[in-house]
Formats: sequence, structure tokens, C-alpha cells
Amino acid sequence: METTLLNRITNNPSILAGKPVIRGMRISVEQILKMLARGISHEDIIKEFPLLEEDDIKACLIYAANMISHEVERA
Repeated sequence: METTLLNRITNNPSILAGKPVIRGMRISVEQILKMLARGISHEDIIKEFPLLEEDDIKACLIYAANMISHEVERA
């Protein structure tokens, strides 16, 4: 399931300068993570970005966890 969710995260140099985004849209993983950090609920995020799905938010969290995990392994 984790791999399926991570497939929702894409990188394209022509979209937001290659930042990780959700399903090729101009909604970055960073943007969603910052909203979650501010305490904005999944439901409110989806209201603000109606094209998003719950699994997109889960994918952002898994992506962030994996990035941190890789950083720890390299240290």
C-alpha cells in the first residue's frame, strides 16, 4: 500500500521547479505538510484543494517519513 500511495508523489522539473507534488498538480508536498503542521485538518485541506483525496495527504506523510528515514541512514 505504501508504494501505491507514493506513486501519487511526482517530480517534474517543469512543475514548481521540480519540487515533489501531488499527482502532477501544482500542489506541493511541502505545502500540505505545512498545513498539517499548522493544525489544519485533512477535511479542511481537501475543502481548500477539492482535487485532493485523502490518500494524497497520506502520501505526503509517507513521503516525508521516508525522506527523514533516508537522512538518518546516511548520517
